[in-house]
Amino acid sequence: DLAPAERAGLIRQAGQSLAFRHPLIRAAVYQEAPLGLRLAVHRALADAMEGREGSDEAGRRAWHRAAGAAEPDEQIAAGLDRAAAQAAERGGYAAAAAASARAAELSPEPAARALRLTVAAEAAAEAGDLTRARTLAGRAEPDADDAMLRAGLLHVRALADFGEGSFRGAHRLLLEGADLLAGTSPVLAARILVQAFHTAWYIGEPELADVAGRLTALQLPDDEPMRPVASYLAATLGALFGWRADGVPALTDVVAEARRAGADGPLDLVQVCGAGLIAGQDAQTYETAAALAAEARGQGRIGLLPTILFFLAEAELFHGRHRDALATAAEAVQVANDSGQWQWVSQVSGLLAYLAAAAGDEARCRKLADDAMTAATAGNVAPGSAWAHWSLGVLDLGSGRVEAALGRLETLAEGPAQHHVSVVRCAPDLVEAAVRIGEPGRAAEPMRRFGQWGARAGQPWIDALVLRCRALLAPDAEAESAYVAALEAHQRDDRPFERARTQSLYGEWLRRARRKTEARTQLRAALEIFDRLGAEPWSGRAASELRATGVVTPRDGRHGPGALGELT
Repeated sequence: DLAPAERAGLIRQAGQSLAFRHPLIRAAVYQEAPLGLRLAVHRALADAMEGREGSDEAGRRAWHRAAGAAEPDEQIAAGLDRAAAQAAERGGYAAAAAASARAAELSPEPAARALRLTVAAEAAAEAGDLTRARTLAGRAEPDADDAMLRAGLLHVRALADFGEGSFRGAHRLLLEGADLLAGTSPVLAARILVQAFHTAWYIGEPELADVAGRLTALQLPDDEPMRPVASYLAATLGALFGWRADGVPALTDVVAEARRAGADGPLDLVQVCGAGLIAGQDAQTYETAAALAAEARGQGRIGLLPTILFFLAEAELFHGRHRDALATAAEAVQVANDSGQWQWVSQVSGLLAYLAAAAGDEARCRKLADDAMTAATAGNVAPGSAWAHWSLGVLDLGSGRVEAALGRLETLAEGPAQHHVSVVRCAPDLVEAAVRIGEPGRAAEPMRRFGQWGARAGQPWIDALVLRCRALLAPDAEAESAYVAALEAHQRDDRPFERARTQSLYGEWLRRARRKTEARTQLRAALEIFDRLGAEPWSGRAASELRATGVVTPRDGRHGPGALGELT
């Protein structure tokens, strides 16, 4: 049979093997073969591979036996279980999902079929294929009589809903799953409630309070990895909303304790990154998120990657590492798009809009902000809308449209998402806009909330921003001491972009006080940082102020001297 196939150009010799001339020919030959022949060939191949060592060979043998099976067979299904476990250990979650799903088809008993479909659904979710995960979970539910299985399936369905932006639906499923396990397996219930913390974040304070109460009520053993995680989430919420005043532990200590207890890094610790930003522990959040992103990549856990990368990009942005944040966010939005996680498409687009606003790229900022506000499913508030509105406010502020900036930031600060990271942190921009427009009273309430949050967080970088705001709001006799104190606080936790903004505002104040020599020092330092970060609007304003002190800046030569640049 070989010679006619060679003469027809269907196959060729490739070293010691034979190969089809084209993959489509291979597929056509396979599909044209009668079913009985295909089954016989798969069984023959499986028999020929008996006795070969290695997990790859065992996996291939299991797949050939499964492909050669004409009826349910528990022994063959068990072989696929082992192949699925080996694939998951290598980070091949898509292959693991396929193996477990095929094992379910070969399971003679309904209970075993439900278990294998649940494992397949969870593996598909890890691979980032939430649509397939939901389908597999739906197939498992009719035979899932065990409470743990039902809770696992509810968790998978909730992840799919959350990725599509259906927060209330996802939240209900997670609470239902946690209730199923609270009495018999508080450890697993805690894992589900930690995810419910994330869905509640997009719903409101009452739901967050409910999740915090449920986490606190669980009786978790001291050596359980979810115990420090649950305590940290409850503590950060207590500090944010003023429910408690006993402080928030260091994020790195929490992570170290959880890892010592055997935490699954990406799965168990992803939410503490978001909580770290709530607590203002940005440096520790960066360290944790960077480590988790590397773990998730190495383990092939694509489903978790957009969440981790978003938290990492936030931490990079807040530290003034704008180019790093841009690269991280670009990867996050690509993975989220590829895996259908529209929740993260929306969030990350909002963050990218902020970076465009800081760079003065108006067209890109507005495009990304629009993407952020329209990426969620119908009937749900786009999760990235808060970031989008902050971005547009910063764009207006940097472009000199101060009244528009103030109006947009006021609407954001007074809206239902006051607890969101982007809303809490927009207060200094709102204060600056209110002062520039001559209506500082409009910033009183946001400033009060920001000051209270800063006092509870106890972070030098927040102290610096609070002091900068006080300097803007203070009479001239008191402003300078606040500016000087702000710059000293910046030295303890340096964030180039925010430090440069403080120096620029202080330089403007010094120039208005006719202290031009001192003003030049602050404005030059600010201009150098803004230029390095590519923060064009802020560079332009600092250069304009510097020219007003009598200094011709390098950008005057690049863009042609204006009227002020020609004056001494």
